[in-house]
Amino acid sequence: MILFPAIDLKDGQCVRLLRGDMQAATTFNDDPAAQARIFERQGFAWLHLVDLNGAFEGRPVNGASVSAILAAVKIPVQLGGGIRDMATIENWLARGVRRVILGTVAVRDPQLVRAACRRFPGRIALGIDARAGKVAVSGWAEATEIPTQELAARFEDAGAAALIFTDIERDGAMQGLNISATVALANVVSIPVIASGGLSSLEDLEALKATQCPGIEGVISGRALYDGRLDPARALQVLAC
Repeated sequence: MILFPAIDLKDGQCVRLLRGDMQAATTFNDDPAAQARIFERQGFAWLHLVDLNGAFEGRPVNGASVSAILAAVKIPVQLGGGIRDMATIENWLARGVRRVILGTVAVRDPQLVRAACRRFPGRIALGIDARAGKVAVSGWAEATEIPTQELAARFEDAGAAALIFTDIERDGAMQGLNISATVALANVVSIPVIASGGLSSLEDLEALKATQCPGIEGVISGRALYDGRLDPARALQVLAC
């Protein structure tokens, strides 16, 4: 199981939000590339990047920071936030992003998602973010009535490399992963699922690992790594066992 450290970009800085609220941002590093190098030195195999400004504006905003990260590390990077057309997908993949995450367009332009999966096999991930089991889009600012599992099922045959499931109410709140919802999702689709939102302790990782759910590929950690609640070496060891 892969542990993805998160670098969320807002105004060129590495931040963490509380439940997706841009006004509730805590800055952890004003040099995202330096933070990426720290994570690489700690032994992480992937990085998870989100352009927060881009997610709200519907276009890439923190491109300079992403480019600096790509130049600073050798480990693969997955990137989401404001990626809503084929040209942007092509651009990021050409510049070295290993995997692009498509979220809002999964609701608004599902044919784009399918076309991207066909054109770039293994390099397109779905981002499904939910409140109370219903999907939210546009940087979590807009709610829909689409159930999480229903949206995931629509792309069962699309060829997506992964599905990143975030429980918005837990994100940044240090309340623990929504393991039951993550496992339930992984059990209804064949797309590998990555858990996100609320990871706060080693016990969360142990509980996720204990499910022995073959459909869960990994888990994303943000604030717990930044504030020291999660020791990188021990966390990686737990998931490697």
